[in-house]
Amino acid sequence: MTVLSMRLRLFLIILLPLFAIAAAVGSWRISESQKTAEQLFDKNLLFTAVAVARDVALTDGDAILYETEQLLSEAAGGPVRYHVYAPDGSFVTGYGVPPVPAARASDIPQPVTYFDVIHRGSAVRVLRMKDEASISGLTGTYTITVWQEQSVRQMFARSLALRAFAVMAALIGTVALVVWFGVNLGLRPLLDLEGAISQRSPRDLSPIRRPVPEEARGLVRRLNHLFAETGDNMAAQDRFISDAAHQLRNPIAGIRALGEAVQSAPSLELAQARAGDLVAAAQQASVLAEQLLRLERLRFSTSPPETQAFDLEDLLRDVARGYRHQAENADVTLSVTQAKGELTSVQITSDRIMLGEAFSNLIDNALRHGGADLSDIAITFEATETAVQITIRDNGRGIPAEAHQTALARFGQVQPGAGSGLGLPISEAIVSKLGGSLTLDADGPGLTVRVTLPRDHRPAA
Repeated sequence: MTVLSMRLRLFLIILLPLFAIAAAVGSWRISESQKTAEQLFDKNLLFTAVAVARDVALTDGDAILYETEQLLSEAAGGPVRYHVYAPDGSFVTGYGVPPVPAARASDIPQPVTYFDVIHRGSAVRVLRMKDEASISGLTGTYTITVWQEQSVRQMFARSLALRAFAVMAALIGTVALVVWFGVNLGLRPLLDLEGAISQRSPRDLSPIRRPVPEEARGLVRRLNHLFAETGDNMAAQDRFISDAAHQLRNPIAGIRALGEAVQSAPSLELAQARAGDLVAAAQQASVLAEQLLRLERLRFSTSPPETQAFDLEDLLRDVARGYRHQAENADVTLSVTQAKGELTSVQITSDRIMLGEAFSNLIDNALRHGGADLSDIAITFEATETAVQITIRDNGRGIPAEAHQTALARFGQVQPGAGSGLGLPISEAIVSKLGGSLTLDADGPGLTVRVTLPRDHRPAA
């Protein structure tokens, strides 16, 4: 699809209404020119008939003077013919055969009558006038007929219309020229802005600070916001690459060392044992890489979650069931209960898979970092009309309040351990993407994680 330039669009938007108005005025002017020509030439015919009547009376029936005929023709814009009948119907003077109206003379009682006829192959406009006079001793009503070809008045009307069109064309041309230069002058700040942006380096995402017209300030604000978001995303990508390189360097080095150990093992039994360690190290590195990618996708993905309605208690019990054997082996009690003795089903609309992953990470974090004193992990939930709150409380060694930010940071570890430091950040990112919040609380033995979620999370498309 071809998009017109802004300059041409503004030019057309301004001029097209002018063209429409000019067309309407031109049509009106043609009609008015025709009316003006008809009125003017009809008056000239009347003046000519009066002049003929007076001149014939003065000359006692002779033809009008040549000078008078020339003057009348010049005043009428072209040749004018005339004919005079006596009261008894006899020819007095003028041209021999006058135009005859479609109606009989007796049917035209008015003293002055206009009509249009075809006379000798030409369309003519005719005036017939009856006048009381006495010529050569004959007194009575004389009939004076004057006529002129229609082409004369049509040429006059066309001339009037052409003059009007010439004036309008000159005005429109002048306006078009002024508008063209005005549009170019008005768009110059945008062109200057385009030039300034094009001269930037690909890595220059600093805000635009040059003065722009008020109409372009919104665009500049949007661009600055976009530059800021792009800069943040690029910085986050740089941090991710740096963190991934740092975090994967040790596991990869360990895998390489174990591979060399397998290669140099003195016996098959020792090689198999070292191969088992190699597989475990590779699995650990794979989990770390998957968690890294998962966290970045959660933070920067723009696709909405796939929501569905489900029972919250069923989800929590399904997740807890997956850790039942691990909890039993560690002599830890893992329970899921509804708070305040409520026994009603809690239905929520959210992304079941993502929430399952978040709660799975929280339970795994409690089992992995609870310490030797960990004996109980209690999962409780309660609901209001608009939200649900899930609490995961353990009685392990906990996390001091001043270390909560460290625990929620990427690769943050309060104490050295086998984890990657990504479990809590991933859970927080999931909850945030689903419109909720995750907080840590150290108001007792162990650690308390509170997750608050809307009961109906349906992001706009």
